Amino acid sequence: MSNSMAPLTIKVHPNDNVAIVANDGGLPAGTTFPDGLVLRERVPQGHKVALLDLAEGAPIIRYDVVIGYATRAISRGSWIEESLVRMPSAPRLDDLPVATRQAPALIPLEGYTFEGYRNPDGSVGTRNILAISTTVQCVTGVVEHALQRIKAELLPRYPNVDDVVAIEHAYGCGVAIDAPDAIVPIRTLRNIALNPNFGGQVLLVSLGCEKLQPERLLPEGTIPVQNAVPAQVCLQDEQHVGFGAMIAAIMAMADERLAELNQRRRETCPASELVVGVQCGGSDAFSGVTANPAVGFAVDLLVRAGATAMFSEVTEVRDGIDQLSARAASPDVAAAMIREMAWYDAYLQHGGADRSANTTPGNKKGGLANIVEKAMGSIVKSGSSPIVGVLSPGEKARQKGLLYAATPASDFICGTLQLASGMNLHVFTTGRGTPYGLAAVPVIKVATRTALAERWHDLMDIDAGRIASGDATIDEVGWELFRFMLDVASGRKKTWAEHWKLHNALVLFNPAPAT
Repeated sequence: MSNSMAPLTIKVHPNDNVAIVANDGGLPAGTTFPDGLVLRERVPQGHKVALLDLAEGAPIIRYDVVIGYATRAISRGSWIEESLVRMPSAPRLDDLPVATRQAPALIPLEGYTFEGYRNPDGSVGTRNILAISTTVQCVTGVVEHALQRIKAELLPRYPNVDDVVAIEHAYGCGVAIDAPDAIVPIRTLRNIALNPNFGGQVLLVSLGCEKLQPERLLPEGTIPVQNAVPAQVCLQDEQHVGFGAMIAAIMAMADERLAELNQRRRETCPASELVVGVQCGGSDAFSGVTANPAVGFAVDLLVRAGATAMFSEVTEVRDGIDQLSARAASPDVAAAMIREMAWYDAYLQHGGADRSANTTPGNKKGGLANIVEKAMGSIVKSGSSPIVGVLSPGEKARQKGLLYAATPASDFICGTLQLASGMNLHVFTTGRGTPYGLAAVPVIKVATRTALAERWHDLMDIDAGRIASGDATIDEVGWELFRFMLDVASGRKKTWAEHWKLHNALVLFNPAPAT
């Protein structure tokens, strides 16, 4: 997409009365299109242009959905910038279509494999990592010091271990630990400790006086019976005389765990053992026409291969709940999805906000007028398969197929919660660009625009902008992504985030009170 190419707009659905400008840098006033459309003013790339004269109050339609209403009369060829779009009310949660969309039978996709690490609990990892879990933020400084020494002094002895990471967080004390919603951060931390990429080797560091005691974080029966008792270091234990003793204890425990992990080897596993989380961040108007549709195609391939795929971000699907409830595999699944939407509506209302708080300045600069338009482009990364299950925040996935994992849309919180749900591979689309990464799982970055993929050539893994320029189809990029996932899962390829060791801090979702 460049200014040298012919003027180009992208119209998603025949019923749309707007289209987005595809050319890099946008197009100037006076630009004439083959159908006779003339731009009345300059329109930035990714922004909407009116294809018809729109009266004040007229619906503005994109994706065959009313994304808003004109705040004044808009002439054909005009730039429809944010202030001209009045956002509609959120869809009601009653009287929704429930399990009404009969998806065509998916043809099984057989014969696709990756080289993974089998775990005692039956899960499969894509990486072989030692994780140091923590019960409370107070121990972070000590754990960080120990982590640096473990990486420098111990990890080189164990060439079959990919990394050592610390599961650090700002939780564990100063909170209402018995409040009903405290289950969210607690099960999040518990399930992250048991992520498939950690091989069942749990190493836990606690302080001693915190509210989140080790037995509450990892109660009896949590650790698979095939594994040893988790290694635990309590910093307040009297045996630790000085800082050096604490570090030595953590390093001794880590040494034992590293030796166990070092014995593991990759083996051929069916693609059905993948658990892939999909997410978008730094979205723009191209997200819904290039990267997210390609991801949706790849998600359908994963489901056909028998794998688990999960999509999330409550506020970014809320305006399409009717589409999702119709795709539910059963009335129970639809009811669970609606329940999660209602819970989050109440959560936002309690905080004096609504779904409109989601959109960022970058989203708007990239052409997204409001959350309705953003949601329509976000949903398509879920593909077209039936939704077979719903996970509450931080809940572990226990079935194959397409799942809706309810999370906030915040990149960091969503990634943390999908990690807790058991993902072993992450796919992240972006239009504005972000160096987002996770230490525990490979993160594949898909750029919505070729200009971004070229400018951030050593940060973006897949260029979906070729779809907008006509150089590739959605299906072709979807297959490319699917094959790339298998290569990354096998360790044959690294993502750019892995190459540079870029990762964001884990951020827990804690809807319970702090004290």
